[in-house]
Amino acid sequence: MRFLLFRLQRLLIVFFAVTLLTFLLVNVLPGDVAYDIAGQDASEEDVQAIRADLGLDRPVLIRYADWLSSFLVGDWGISYRTGEPVVEAIFSRFPVSLQLMLMTQLIALCIAVPAAFFSALRPGSFVDRGIAASAFMSLSVPSFMASIVLILVFALHLDLLPATGYVPITEDFWHNIAAFVLPAMSIALAEFVVLMRVLRADLISVLQEDYIAMARAKGLPTARILLLHALRPASFSTITILGLQIGNLIGGAIIVETIFALPGVGRLLINAIYARDFLVVQGAVTFIAFAYVLVNFTVDLLYLILDPRIRTEKAHG
Repeated sequence: MRFLLFRLQRLLIVFFAVTLLTFLLVNVLPGDVAYDIAGQDASEEDVQAIRADLGLDRPVLIRYADWLSSFLVGDWGISYRTGEPVVEAIFSRFPVSLQLMLMTQLIALCIAVPAAFFSALRPGSFVDRGIAASAFMSLSVPSFMASIVLILVFALHLDLLPATGYVPITEDFWHNIAAFVLPAMSIALAEFVVLMRVLRADLISVLQEDYIAMARAKGLPTARILLLHALRPASFSTITILGLQIGNLIGGAIIVETIFALPGVGRLLINAIYARDFLVVQGAVTFIAFAYVLVNFTVDLLYLILDPRIRTEKAHG
């Protein structure tokens, strides 16, 4: 319980720090949303009336306190640009971003785990060096460039996968999955590298343990040793990386969702930034930050489940 309470305190501190910092940064952006709403031909009186109606004439900290009190009871404000409630705008688009993140992690793991196995079996071999070189080449390509290359190859030349054309999964399952393959792959090509390198290093260490030598002496197949005996103790660092990569996935999704015209939270955020729709920006950033710390909190709980030694340390600590 002490461990959980400590983690919850950290979550709350991060939440308040992120929301305050985001609110301050948004309010120092150049331009004035009141002029955008009023239009070019509006008088100064009209602009000032809009500022007063939106509360922009009040001190920043007072506006932050009002926003926070409303946010905590579920009132995230109304979009200046569309008139849509911010909470509805975010949660209606979140399933798209969630599906993109899950498919990205699935593709990254499908590449990283076999590559780590082959590298860890014979570290320093030609196969290991080849996999490492290919991984770092993939890491050097930004997600937006990988998106363009994948569109040229698989959508335009081979005509195997669509570049755009999102369809909800409830309407057409296979068309929905196909629309996410290229966006997810464009992010996964960079994300799998860290997973593979961390898992490879841990596997090399685990494969030198005595119980692995005992399993080999019993004549167990290599695949069974890797999957049943080595993967679980070698996966703790990888689980942490999976949690930390959520922030990278959201950051990469902002550009990728725009390129592939996916109606997710990332695309909503970047459109709100361009339009200086401050309440949408504040709500989206807060939602992303909360999701990020919540995922890391879940990773800490998984540690307690997967490794009994951590439970023992926390209990005696």
